[in-house]
Amino acid sequence: MQSSQTVAIHDLTFVPLLSEQQIQTRVGELGAALLARYEGQTPLFISILSGAFVFASDLIRAYDDDCEVGFVKLASYQGTQSSGSIQTVMGLEKQLTGRHVVVVEDIVDTGRTLHFFLDLLRQQNPASICTVAFLRKPEAVEYPVAVDLVGFDIENQFVVGYGLDYEGLGRNLPGLYQLME
Repeated sequence: MQSSQTVAIHDLTFVPLLSEQQIQTRVGELGAALLARYEGQTPLFISILSGAFVFASDLIRAYDDDCEVGFVKLASYQGTQSSGSIQTVMGLEKQLTGRHVVVVEDIVDTGRTLHFFLDLLRQQNPASICTVAFLRKPEAVEYPVAVDLVGFDIENQFVVGYGLDYEGLGRNLPGLYQLME
C-alpha cells in the first residue's frame, strides 16, 4: 500500500501532509483545552461516524477526566450522488437536555453536515455545545458554522488517513496524506 513517502490507494497516489507525531501532539493540546473548559463537568462527546472515530478515540483519551461517548452516523449520499440533504442513519440514544455536548467531527469543508447536525442538537436543549474538528478547509466553506476547536486548517485538497478514507481504504493510516498533484 505505501512506500516511505507515498501511499497508493486504488487508483490514486497520496503524499504526506501531517505526521503521526504532529497529529498526536495537537490532539493532546485539544484534549487539554477541553479539560480546562469542562473542569468539574461530565461532557458527552458525540463522534460523527465514520471518519471521526479515530480522532474521537484519541481525543477522549487525551481528555483526562470523566466523560461519556456517543455516536451518530449521518449521510448525504444516495449511491454515488449527493442528495443535497443530510439524513440521520444512526441516531444518538442519549438524553441531551442540560448536558454539555462536545461534537467531534473529522473534517469541516462545506460545513453542510455540521450545520445540519447542530440544528438538530439545539432542538434538544443541551447546556452547551462545543464543536471540535480534526481538520477544517476554510476555502471550501458554504455553510458558515462555528468550530470552537480545530486541529488543523488545510487547503481544499482531498486527504486520507487518521480516519478519513478513499473508497473505504486509508482510514488506518496513522498520518494524514493529501492527493498528489
